[in-house]
Amino acid sequence: MIERRGQLRQVAILTLGCKLNQADSDALARRFRLAGCAVGEDIAGADAIIVNSCTVTHVADRKARQLVRQARRGAPGATVVLTGCYVDSAGGRPAIEAGADLAIPNRDKGQIVDLVFSKRTGETPDAGAAGERPALRGLRSRAFIKIQEGCNDVCSFCIVPRVRGREDSRTVDDILEEAAAHEAAGAQEIVLTGTQLGHYGRDRGWEPGPRLLLEQLLLRTTVPRIRISSLQPQDLHPALLELWADKRLCPHFHVPLQSGSDSVLRRMRRRYGARRYREALDLVRKQVPGASVTTDVIAGFPGETEEDFAETVALCEEAGFSWMHVFPYSLRRGTSAALLDGHLPSEVKRRRVDELIGIARQGGARFRRGLLGASHEVLWEERVPDGEWLGLTANYVRTRVSTDDDLANTISTVKLLALRGDIVDAERLPIAVAGRP
Repeated sequence: MIERRGQLRQVAILTLGCKLNQADSDALARRFRLAGCAVGEDIAGADAIIVNSCTVTHVADRKARQLVRQARRGAPGATVVLTGCYVDSAGGRPAIEAGADLAIPNRDKGQIVDLVFSKRTGETPDAGAAGERPALRGLRSRAFIKIQEGCNDVCSFCIVPRVRGREDSRTVDDILEEAAAHEAAGAQEIVLTGTQLGHYGRDRGWEPGPRLLLEQLLLRTTVPRIRISSLQPQDLHPALLELWADKRLCPHFHVPLQSGSDSVLRRMRRRYGARRYREALDLVRKQVPGASVTTDVIAGFPGETEEDFAETVALCEEAGFSWMHVFPYSLRRGTSAALLDGHLPSEVKRRRVDELIGIARQGGARFRRGLLGASHEVLWEERVPDGEWLGLTANYVRTRVSTDDDLANTISTVKLLALRGDIVDAERLPIAVAGRP
């Protein structure tokens, strides 16, 4: 390890956007720790600040610029780096204008540690250490593992193929090696992330790739929980879902909808219609009873009529989602949707977003109330200032318990008692399912 002369001891990593970005940030954190740095999210006192950006909407772009400015104000002497999808979408100029010292695209994320060290110290970390698998100490109880990235689809609204590239899957052995390292370090849950998880292995000729990977993870690891971050409706088949008979697979499915109107879905270039989406939901609930289903919906896509929107509302009310992430359509230059006629006024999009958020809240509360009185296993993640512990059930319900015990990174059985906002109050039952390793 190099002698840093006190110039790079503390690194802050701030993450925007999807779980894939979180996996990238976790990998960066491991590499900085391997190089001898303390890593967190507090910019105060940081020698370097990494903003890992998203560009899925113009709001995400604005947040990236705001975080860069905040970092520059909060730590004037720090090296500020903007990386991620916003850099790929907009180039480096907006980052530099906002106050970043470096703007690094996704393809060069692996060089960030060397680049920051070089800028701060004039040297790079020891070459031998840099070649080792990054240390996993000090990570959260839920470990994010990127199994693939990139997308070969051409959804008309989506900038992701442009900023993440074509589909590229990691090997099963490489993923298993990382999973084993997380397990050895104490992770209680592995979250598989990627741009198109249902396409995992397709670029390598593996069929069916997702089932192959899950079978191996179940066979060759003992981590208590394995969660898939997202699957498209056309990727949900009986042969895949039968694996959820193993209780280690979390009964939570994030299945993007985007619209309930077939005409809008065609203009979006989605590879399913409303009927196929409903069939996917029915299949999940038949094969994985009690599963929660969350989704993404876009309101106000170009040309979306009131009739189109009513079809989306009807499907969302019918589906009983445990939560919905609702976005107003955001024009992304470089996508074909930007060239469509019929872009809607912002006030129309806002009204439709508000209506869908209302449905999301009602559906979420209904799903959580339906769980009250039942027993569930909760992975405890953090203690909040009032002394309560927060954690997640396997079906992705945020849960709270009041105790003086240290529950960090343990799984225990609770009885769900009452809904308080979006969080369910619970009491622990006597028998612990799993303890801190």
